[in-house]
Amino acid sequence: MSIISSSRPKGRFKKGSTQMKIASCPNCGSREIKKVRRNLTGNFHGEKYLVPALEYYECPNCGEKVYDRQAMKKIESHSPAFSKKPVARKTA
Repeated sequence: MSIISSSRPKGRFKKGSTQMKIASCPNCGSREIKKVRRNLTGNFHGEKYLVPALEYYECPNCGEKVYDRQAMKKIESHSPAFSKKPVARKTA
């Protein structure tokens, strides 16, 4: 998983207005990387959560996922890892 800021000055990115555009996969270099919109499911300390209709880039060759700042904010808003309430931890 890669987290990339849209303000990155150079590299494998095309400059756009406010959205990041990726020309090739940062992991394997494939030029087949595409922007997708899917539901993301996660698990934090045994608590499952869902991020609906998340937009991110995904490489069909290696499976690398690249999240821009907007996607990360959406993940953080749904994940209990970033919740204001304390998380009960499981003990062994």
